[in-house]
Amino acid sequence: MKISKRVSTISESITLKLNAQAVAMEKEGKQVWNLTAGQLPFRPGHEFTEALRTELVFLNSFQYSPVAGFKTLREKVLTYFEESRDVKASDTHSVLVSNGGKHSLANVFASIIDKDDEVIIPAPYWVSYPEMVSFYDGKPVTVASNIYDEFHPSLEDIESAINKNTKAIIINSPNNPSGVHYSEKWMRDFASLMLKYPDIIIISDEIYYELSYFDPKPTYFYQYEKELIERTIIIDGVSKNMALTGLRIGFCIAPNDLISAMSRLQGQTTSGANSLIQKALEGYNFNLIGDYLEPIKAHLRENSRTVQDKFRENKLAQCWYQTKSAFYFLVDFSGAPIMDKYLTSPDDKTDYSTQICSDLLEKHGVAIVPGGDFGIPNSARISLVPTKDFFAEAIGKIVEFMKS
Repeated sequence: MKISKRVSTISESITLKLNAQAVAMEKEGKQVWNLTAGQLPFRPGHEFTEALRTELVFLNSFQYSPVAGFKTLREKVLTYFEESRDVKASDTHSVLVSNGGKHSLANVFASIIDKDDEVIIPAPYWVSYPEMVSFYDGKPVTVASNIYDEFHPSLEDIESAINKNTKAIIINSPNNPSGVHYSEKWMRDFASLMLKYPDIIIISDEIYYELSYFDPKPTYFYQYEKELIERTIIIDGVSKNMALTGLRIGFCIAPNDLISAMSRLQGQTTSGANSLIQKALEGYNFNLIGDYLEPIKAHLRENSRTVQDKFRENKLAQCWYQTKSAFYFLVDFSGAPIMDKYLTSPDDKTDYSTQICSDLLEKHGVAIVPGGDFGIPNSARISLVPTKDFFAEAIGKIVEFMKS
């Protein structure tokens, strides 16, 4: 059967691929330290599971939801967004409930991109951003960053990437894969920059917003220049902050005309999101999320410190930076002795991320995700979510590998 060119060009998710390889090795009886996935080892909060249990007796919890989502839930999400970010959006924005944050992003790109429109994507970026932009005939334009700037992209480089074809820019803070969130100064300066380009749409992926475990907490450009909210699209959901990755509920908070367009699109593709989960969320108090996340953030903070301690003890401080949020740390191999095994000359600029991660998995049983697919060569993403002892063992093996 002939497959369309559009689908044939899509790359396989390297995160899912390596996770599957690690699972297969485990089934063969091999010891594997799997640090690929951002899936919390915590049960969802009792209040939510009780709300879910309550909804099981109601018929409408098993019937179609409105395409855009239940009105009460949509209003609740918008109110929570305004209160948590201390910004006014209800005059211009509304909410579309979709099948996860990834679906929300796909709706956005499908609705704003025309052929050859450019979307600026600061690196490191979530692996699906450029794939989605390309799928809808847009052109992803990446802007680099590095460990020395704690993966804050240069605003000068962002401005240099802007041209007459620039349709949008996507900001992911807190960031997957680096585990940092952009500083207040960066956000203020970015806000000032965006005021100079009033036609550029700003997509703010805030799926990890509540998961900051070191102060200061994340802030956003639209909090400093209020008028920017009018052309900002916010992506959020419950998969990360409520440990509900498999229940697939995402939120897009966007200008009313865009929400209307995306609702038409969703009506012809997937229809409404899971009605049972939506109804349970209607009965859940979002203000409980902070309390639920306290032990989770303590867990992430502890594993983050394990990385710090292991790197310093083994004289790899040049490969370390302070994570502050989300689930991840981006290991920079470029400054580690292991690179001598791969580089063919001092001027070799090849990205060996995939080979490095393959060797680490095959020889030491540790699964991590190559950083090249996140826009940072010769690096790899590790997940901070595993249990303490398991995680410490894995980091020990990674450190020994980096020193070899």
